[in-house]
Amino acid sequence: MKTAFPNKGILAADRCLPSAPLLPPRRAMGDEVEKARAAKPAPGPTIFDKIIDKSIPADIIYEDDQCLAFRDISPQAPNHFLVIPKKRLSSLSDAEDADQQLLGHMMLVAKKTAAQEKLDNGYRLVINNGPDGAQSVLHLHLHVMGGRQMGWPPG
Repeated sequence: MKTAFPNKGILAADRCLPSAPLLPPRRAMGDEVEKARAAKPAPGPTIFDKIIDKSIPADIIYEDDQCLAFRDISPQAPNHFLVIPKKRLSSLSDAEDADQQLLGHMMLVAKKTAAQEKLDNGYRLVINNGPDGAQSVLHLHLHVMGGRQMGWPPG
């Protein structure tokens, strides 16, 4: 398939990376968007609270006193894990100045866990925030995705 680039006067063939590992089919973006639009603050524990307290299982790959990292159950890359704070913050928009250390700690945990997972060629960090950001679970979480070339723009 050929794609024309407006105002560039060139054509480029769409490319596929033959060395990229096969993944399960991606979830339709509409599904996540619809889940995000329907998401409401939970009066009780969120699914992530239940992972933190171990009342539901998860493939936990890192844990300390402030946060936890576990593999995404519907990966969008060969290696896709989440970093979540143990303190419940519904979204990044709900973070306050007092959460600065925790937010920085989550980034460092993402870095350490990416190294542990041997994502030496790079990885992408994503925080979905609010309905337009497609945040479907109202508990702050940082997606870490790697193991393949990421496209740009992402959204």
